[in-house]
Amino acid sequence: MHRNSLLCLLALLVRPALPAVLHAGAMTPLRDGWRLQSACKLQTGGEAIALVGFPAEGWLKTSVPSTVLAAQVSAGAVPDPYLGDNIRKLPGASQAARGGGNAAMPAGSPYLCGWWYRDQFTAPAAAQSGARYWLHFGGINYRADIWLNGHKIADKSTAAGAYRIFDIDVTGVLEPGKANVLAAETFAPTATDLGVAWVDWNPTPPDRDMGLWGAVDLETTGPVALSSPTAVTHFEDETLRAADLTIYGELRNGSDQAVKGVLSGTAAGVSFEQPVVLAAHENRSVAFTPRQFPQLRIHNPQIWWPWQMGRPHLEQLKMSFSVQGRTSDEKSAQFGIREITSELTAENGSRLFRVNGKPILIRGGGWAPDMMLRNDESRMRTQIRMILDLHLNTIRLEGKLETDDFFRLADEDGLLVMPGWCCCSMWERWPSWTADDLNIATSSLREQLLRLRSHPSILVFLNGSDHAPTENVEKAYESVEAEVHWPNPVLNSASVLHSPENEPTGVKMSGPYDYVPPSYWYIDHANGGGFGFNTETGPGTDIPPLASRKKFLPDADTWPIPADWILHAATGSFASLRGPDLTMEAMQATYAKPGSAADYERMADTMAYDSERAMFEAYSRNKYTSTGVIQWMLNDAWPGLVWNLWDYYLNADAGYFAVKKACEPLHIQYSYDDRSVEVVNSLYKDAVGLHASVSVHGLAWNELYSATAALDSSADSARRVFTLPGTLFTGADKIFFIDLKLSDAAGRVVSHNFYWVPATLTTYDWTKTRNTKTPVVSYEDLTALSHLPAATVGTQAQIAKTPQGQELRLHLDNRSSVLAFQLRAAVRTAASDLIAPVYWSDNWIELAPGESATLTALLPEDAPGAPVVQLEGWNVPSVTITPQAAAAAK
Repeated sequence: MHRNSLLCLLALLVRPALPAVLHAGAMTPLRDGWRLQSACKLQTGGEAIALVGFPAEGWLKTSVPSTVLAAQVSAGAVPDPYLGDNIRKLPGASQAARGGGNAAMPAGSPYLCGWWYRDQFTAPAAAQSGARYWLHFGGINYRADIWLNGHKIADKSTAAGAYRIFDIDVTGVLEPGKANVLAAETFAPTATDLGVAWVDWNPTPPDRDMGLWGAVDLETTGPVALSSPTAVTHFEDETLRAADLTIYGELRNGSDQAVKGVLSGTAAGVSFEQPVVLAAHENRSVAFTPRQFPQLRIHNPQIWWPWQMGRPHLEQLKMSFSVQGRTSDEKSAQFGIREITSELTAENGSRLFRVNGKPILIRGGGWAPDMMLRNDESRMRTQIRMILDLHLNTIRLEGKLETDDFFRLADEDGLLVMPGWCCCSMWERWPSWTADDLNIATSSLREQLLRLRSHPSILVFLNGSDHAPTENVEKAYESVEAEVHWPNPVLNSASVLHSPENEPTGVKMSGPYDYVPPSYWYIDHANGGGFGFNTETGPGTDIPPLASRKKFLPDADTWPIPADWILHAATGSFASLRGPDLTMEAMQATYAKPGSAADYERMADTMAYDSERAMFEAYSRNKYTSTGVIQWMLNDAWPGLVWNLWDYYLNADAGYFAVKKACEPLHIQYSYDDRSVEVVNSLYKDAVGLHASVSVHGLAWNELYSATAALDSSADSARRVFTLPGTLFTGADKIFFIDLKLSDAAGRVVSHNFYWVPATLTTYDWTKTRNTKTPVVSYEDLTALSHLPAATVGTQAQIAKTPQGQELRLHLDNRSSVLAFQLRAAVRTAASDLIAPVYWSDNWIELAPGESATLTALLPEDAPGAPVVQLEGWNVPSVTITPQAAAAAK
């Protein structure tokens, strides 16, 4: 046997076998067995590459989906771009460390060439005669010439657009039951293409995420293909006792002749069908309305709710198209019986969303996929679990329209999603668009909305981010949204900008994006403070712990801050951690000048905690004068030092626990503007028999004030319980410790919150506000916190096996007469290496003199057998605790 033939045979033997027969509607993933090579290293084209027997020795092995750079990194062909400053050293990387969307590639970049993806597979035979075969491409960035068995089936003039979805009819070219070769020469986006754009969140990879970043599948149907089934809900009235369902399905006749058939299905337990006649090669959207089909009025339905409002119940929609009694194609989709609407509030014109008629305060964060668009469902599931742990209800996607698995998980978990296009790139350079750009943009929108429209998790689609589209683009987008029967609200931007033809967006994108003291969120009434709907904002720097930094920085503990830390911060005005950024400026003025990386990490953590908590608390207190806030951001696309609540390695930071505290279902909180203490009920039911208490102490732990109150809290409310006297802040004390507790009717503490408040708050120069920050005139003085007397904290730790996994229980006891401030517990290996994710019940806490607390931590499944706990605080020496095994339950 010829060596090349032997290699092809071996490749087929080691990959998962495809089914021998495909039935109508069957989809077969073409995931494994791919090879990748630069077109600059080849002397031939697709007519030869896409043939059995083509020699592909030396090509990189990969799977699909995968960008070119991701395949190179996986194969060890280039250094890991996430480590240190490696990304600057990669071929073609002169622009790699800059944001700004679609920067032009430098001369000599290896990604200026096309890159070939090649897969040889044995195609299954069809279960019936007259079958049609389709190749499905879920994402190509940015253009491709596509070949099958030596025949070009698509070229780069039409197979273009990072967010296009292509279903190519390959009947007559595919050889059922035989070996086939699929090859695609992919081309990276240029500076004027509508590609995958990274902005200032993190670097742009040097390949611009080129390649087959979406799944490739083989599908078989009869003469007519069915796609995008969806069920749209409208409730008869606010009782929700009757839901009208309208069903849509998309049909495509792939044959050269008219086809008569029946489109039928079931949804929420009821059946429906209607005859359809399609002309040759006709595409048609078919609807089933409650007026035509009365059974689609569902009485006493089981309803899908966001997870905090109820149960995210999912129904099944099944549809099929049959010709002469034989199934041509069939599809199914999960859906929720739910209706999302929005309106502008009468009070201040803020965008208020309602789910099934009930208002919801949107509290969420911006999501970033991996910078190389690598898919990891387990990692995705973990991060969604962390969002739920934070008590958030919404995820915003800016231009990275995640995988089907992502939306499936959001549906199942009851999380709302705000997808939309990206800022700061060709996506918002509308005056420069050509007719081809507009066609690609509208086709991208159509195909993505058809993909997304069945998902109950979708809250809204954003046609623009920082800006609203020009009139011609706006009209084109609106036409597409009507054409696909988009069931959810649409906003033309995520900012105040909108066209004169449309009503105001009711949202703002006014920052800040850099550190602000906690009082900002309460006293600002013109910019990013706690009113309206802020679609992206946050206090900036989030420094991962040393255990995480060691995984991507060679100088993880170096001081002063070295250059590669800055590379892992952000770009533009956010590109410095050393100054004159606001975090360093505020740190030195408010707390102390850091003398080490450990000092900087400790103070930056506390600052992030204080500001993150205040941001969410201000928006929560002010509902529904405030209607939503999106933390910028939730996570990292690569290892970063700003704009996240957990780091790239899934370690939760101080901001994480601040948000978890601020968004707890029943919550007691302090307001910096009017000195009030509020109870916020985020549940959709009344809480009765509550008991609130407040105690205020000075720096020496001298009690200055205390009060208690009994109260009831109505559903979805904010209620003032106490107002601290103004005279309290005019005495000799300069720092006040405010300790709040809320107990339920059974006496169980459901919320415990602790503040360190200066006598004089920060003052701002509002006249010089920019979208990223508001300059400070004078900072609050908390420097005394750096000189707290040492506290003695007793510790005891146990590990127990629970149905959820290994649980660590850490008991802490303040045995001294002084406050133990900002205690942080971390689970590590015996060598002090990172263990993550760890789900702590609470962290970054305070313990009053004589007070004790028990923290629990659920460990990851792959945690080592003998982890330790590292405990440290501002005035508590670092200690390592070895947990003991808990006694077995009898």
